[in-house]
Amino acid sequence: MHIRLLAVGDRQPAWVNDAYKSYAERFPREWKFRLDTIPTVRRGKNDKSRQAMEAEGEQVIARLQDAEQLVLLDERGKPLSSKGLASKLADWQQDGRDLCLLIGGPDGVSDACRRRADFTWSLSSMTLPHGLARVLVAEQLYRAWSMHSGHPYHRA
Repeated sequence: MHIRLLAVGDRQPAWVNDAYKSYAERFPREWKFRLDTIPTVRRGKNDKSRQAMEAEGEQVIARLQDAEQLVLLDERGKPLSSKGLASKLADWQQDGRDLCLLIGGPDGVSDACRRRADFTWSLSSMTLPHGLARVLVAEQLYRAWSMHSGHPYHRA
């Protein structure tokens, strides 16, 4: 199974890129874990129009493979413990399809993206900065992998 993180927003602080990379480099090669980004559509000051979100959604949908499982990261999704994520990851691997995890833009994701999602996962009931969400996803996926593989990273 190949896993990719698809994120709307292509500019992040250096600490986000460094932290994300430190986890991404640890993944097993067969996952071919990678980050794909889509530039954020420009908005006017205090612009919360749906137009930008819909335009970003069209770009997201265009980048998805038909057979790919889509996991939407959203605060309204299902919360998972680390053990719960490890179990869910095992289910996704058994499904046999590649996996795409989606972090939407600053205003969220379009309805089309929500409909396309196979699962909606909440990292937290708090709203997180998108860069921090990237790092958290990478760390938790690595932790889930370590739990299944007997690697000592997860010590709980």
